[in-house]
Amino acid sequence: MLFVGNDWAEDHHDIEVQDAAGKRLKRARLPEGVAGIAKLHTLIGDLLGDDADPSAVTVGIETDRGPWVRALVAAGYRVIAINPMQAARYRERYSTSGAKSDAGDARVLADIVRLEADRHRPVAGDSRLVEAVQVLARAHQSLVWARQRHVLQLRAVLRQAFPAASVAFGEDLHDRDALAVLAKAPSAAQARKLRVSQVEAALRRAGRQRNVPAVADRILSALRTPQLNQPAVVSDAYAAHTAGLVGIIGAFNTQIVALEAQLTDYLGRHPDAKILMSQPGLGTVLAARVLGEFGDDPHRYPDARSRKNYAGTSPITRASGTRSVVLARYARNRRLGDALYRQAFCALLASPGVRAYYDQLRARNISHNAALRQVANRLVGILHGCLRHRREYDESTAWAHRQLATT
Repeated sequence: MLFVGNDWAEDHHDIEVQDAAGKRLKRARLPEGVAGIAKLHTLIGDLLGDDADPSAVTVGIETDRGPWVRALVAAGYRVIAINPMQAARYRERYSTSGAKSDAGDARVLADIVRLEADRHRPVAGDSRLVEAVQVLARAHQSLVWARQRHVLQLRAVLRQAFPAASVAFGEDLHDRDALAVLAKAPSAAQARKLRVSQVEAALRRAGRQRNVPAVADRILSALRTPQLNQPAVVSDAYAAHTAGLVGIIGAFNTQIVALEAQLTDYLGRHPDAKILMSQPGLGTVLAARVLGEFGDDPHRYPDARSRKNYAGTSPITRASGTRSVVLARYARNRRLGDALYRQAFCALLASPGVRAYYDQLRARNISHNAALRQVANRLVGILHGCLRHRREYDESTAWAHRQLATT
């Protein structure tokens, strides 16, 4: 048995190989890419011998993705992804001074997989299709988050120089109507010169087809509301800033729509798509995010509890002496947690069972957010059962136990 600690960086990998007794057999720094992985295979082959089984090699590394990890898995090694926080805490066993080095981190990772491999999760054996879904879902979500940051910047700029626009469009500054009008008139002075026909033309070019005259009249009236103004030269500078942000947000909108179309296509090819789409509160985008983050390795989650723990929906208990408290699990996969929270919220309208469960929680003086976390936890358990038994969601089956308890 060989145990390999692999501390990776952008352009190199520090490697330490140990035997079962913890003796260091080899330490090396390897380059990234094909040359580096070839040297690693040669190094391990020299230590194992020609007839050795590659499954006798356990590799610890602080990531579960990327071509390097894929090459390790393809070689037949047992690859364990170590959470960087766990590795940092383990490092403190060697020194409390805070000293750190790449070679030292490789040693820590080798020790972890040698002594405590069973306490850590091997890299999941997800299909290539679900990996592609994850890439697209994360890209889509990142663009949505980035767009929101720019929308907040735009709101801040408008409040400084064009507050009437901020009021006129409210929370919809990323909407096509808002972007079309602001591109035409990014300042109050330019808005005062607009005619209704110009606003109507801008709205039609942006894609609006219904109620164009009424919407144009409402927008123009709101933009002409009396407001405090900046000096002309300062207002022009703010207008340039507004125009730049409007262009960026418009580009985000275009790319988000394009990615969503690809995401829909990839999700539709997956055999779990119908099961996921049958869950209350899950549309195409959220279903793709949930599938991508959970993966489709059938052996990754032995029971519903392990899936809930990975999702971060199950609470944790902190007990010391006579004091014991139950807390939300905040150390989790943020992308998956966001998708499940949104699913729980949307499911309030889609499922009578979800709504009844939520109302019961609220009647016990549980806050809205805490109640949604418990709803999400229940929905994860339902999803696990559906995937395990290869059945689509059924409202009566999912909530029958609670209906019986209340009768």
